[in-house]
Amino acid sequence: MGDGTLTEIAESEAIFDHSLEESANRELWFAEQQLEAFAGRGLKPNDRQCIGFKVPVIFAESASAPNNAYVADLYEQVSFLGDLHRQIADEPSGAKIRLKVGQPPPKSQ
Repeated sequence: MGDGTLTEIAESEAIFDHSLEESANRELWFAEQQLEAFAGRGLKPNDRQCIGFKVPVIFAESASAPNNAYVADLYEQVSFLGDLHRQIADEPSGAKIRLKVGQPPPKSQ
């Protein structure tokens, strides 16, 4: 995930399910065409996996990275991206950054 906003899209599960009948909604919410393209390249995540990117899409370099997508463990990917976004949350768009990969520092008491 590169960025996002929290928006209510349905008042109930039934309304949400009905909204899924519209292909435009499925494309907007789930990037259905992009998922089909990944599947065509053999990238088919199961219910505990997702499509991950070797160079996360938050970085401009992601667009030019060859074979950037892969099938990733969902929980590891969410954890990694959460930490990444935490590290860069206060940086302005386009800023040069230095990432720290590894164990997070101990929490102060």
